[in-house]
Amino acid sequence: MKYGSLVLEKHDFLMIKKFMELNASLEDYMHKNALEILDGNLEGAIVLQADKMPSDIVRLYSQFILTNSSGWREQFELVSPNEVNPKKNKISVISGLGASIIGLSEGDIVKFGVPGNIMMLRLENVQQSGRKITLEVSENELKKLFKRNKDTFLANELES
Repeated sequence: MKYGSLVLEKHDFLMIKKFMELNASLEDYMHKNALEILDGNLEGAIVLQADKMPSDIVRLYSQFILTNSSGWREQFELVSPNEVNPKKNKISVISGLGASIIGLSEGDIVKFGVPGNIMMLRLENVQQSGRKITLEVSENELKKLFKRNKDTFLANELES
C-alpha cells in the first residue's frame, strides 16, 4: 500500500458507517462478507479532511481502472448502494469489490474474489468526479464514531 494504510475522507468514512448500519441485517453471504471487509478496513484506516486527501485515493464517486496480468482492463465508478448500475460499471461501496477498493491508491494491488478463486487486480488511473454525499453529524456523534476507530488520524485531531 502506497500510504501504509487505507486512507478515507471524513465524509466517505461517515457515509460508509451509515451504509453499514442500514445494511447490517442483510442475510446474503456476499453482503455480509463485504460488510466484514469494510468493518476491518475502517478499523485501521487513516481518516482525513477533504482538503488533505491525496488525489490518487479511491473514494465514493471515484472513477478508476482495474487491470490484471492477462490483459483484462475495465473502468468502474464507486457509488452508494442505491446508485449501483452494472451496465455502467457503477459498483457499490458495500459490494465485495467496492469494500476491497475504497481507500486504496493508484498502483495498489487488490485481492478480490472468494476462497479458491482470488484475483489480483491492479488499480490504475484514479480520477475524482467531484460528486459527493454529505452527512451532517454533530461533533459528539463524530467523536463517538472515531473512538471506535482508535487508530484513525482524525480521531487524534478531535481529541485535542
